[in-house]
Amino acid sequence: MANERDKTPDKTTPAPAGTRHEPAAPSARAEIDAFIKRARTLAPSTDGKRGRLIFALDATMSRQPTWDTACKLQGEMFREAASIGGLDVQLVYFRGLNECRASRWVSDGAGLGDLMGRIHCVGGHTQIRKVLRHARAESDRGKVAALVFVGDAMEEGIDDLAAAAGELALRGMPAFMFHEGHDPIAEQAFREIARLTRGAYCRFDLSAAHELGELLRAAAVYAAGGVKALTAQRSEGARKLLAQMR
Repeated sequence: MANERDKTPDKTTPAPAGTRHEPAAPSARAEIDAFIKRARTLAPSTDGKRGRLIFALDATMSRQPTWDTACKLQGEMFREAASIGGLDVQLVYFRGLNECRASRWVSDGAGLGDLMGRIHCVGGHTQIRKVLRHARAESDRGKVAALVFVGDAMEEGIDDLAAAAGELALRGMPAFMFHEGHDPIAEQAFREIARLTRGAYCRFDLSAAHELGELLRAAAVYAAGGVKALTAQRSEGARKLLAQMR
């Protein structure tokens, strides 16, 4: 395992899917407010090009309910971004003891949904550092506007994660860390990654799955068009989030 930590994700086709659902508690208003406040202070330079966003998820066993929900919500990201200039998304996920993979870049919700639909969650440990290192490598190949990560746990050295996050900061890539549940260790790490990259941290729970959808749409709008696009959104989800800031 020691040698696996520094590997970036393999680019392969995801494997077959499974489903499971369970309830959770509502998210805190303050955390959503903080996300939108931070997102509005950031502005990627798209130069008229399609935005690129890395959509990373923890696919260990505890994540199956969120994975299933994300599969249903991901198409909304593309719909929100389409009117702004479009969005290319790369799916990154980890599961098991050392499996961390990245998909091809996709430009529509159907393509991403197909990839996600063939993945099932497997028990294992978190591999967030691999995700951050992969995001750095992708940024070196071409501008990536933002990293979105959805997870509920952190089982790695926080100093290692901070170092990897610092590399994203140097490349101007904010990390939007969406945290399900209330694990204090994960919260500390996710907040630090968000702080170092000038991104944002937000907690959510699946009993109010629409909140995750709102956050994903906001991140997609930011990646596609920056602050102006996020502020100008007229979608119901954007209105809900922006209204909470007043």
